[in-house]
Amino acid sequence: MSQIFLVGDEDVWNPSNGVGLLFLRSADALAPIAGLPTGISPTEPDEWAIDMPVFAAFVDAIVDRYQRSTHLVLRSLMEGFIATALVLVERGGAQVPSLGANPGHDTADLSATSRGLGARATAGRLATLRDAHARAMPT
Repeated sequence: MSQIFLVGDEDVWNPSNGVGLLFLRSADALAPIAGLPTGISPTEPDEWAIDMPVFAAFVDAIVDRYQRSTHLVLRSLMEGFIATALVLVERGGAQVPSLGANPGHDTADLSATSRGLGARATAGRLATLRDAHARAMPT
């Protein structure tokens, strides 16, 4: 059994049930952080429609939050979802403008260590993870 993610009539991802459902639950968990709807909705059993303009805006908001954060744990928890979502955005023909942006610092969820505030995300990390995920994501 598997899940099918569609953009229009195009199959953009066909993961196993467990992986697909974890992705969906992760999107739902991140929606309050983004303050936006996910753009993913069921159409048939085990089939999900992605409204790409809505989904791309949602992913853009999550990427922006990730890049502004100095909290290593927050970023780590978000990375797998973001890398997978970036592949879907790309396959759906959309873009994530904040991926190439130079965001400011986030004052929410600051990570303070004995050496001061935590470091911001390394430039290019999300692109590297996206590329690794793309190779592992069947359509």
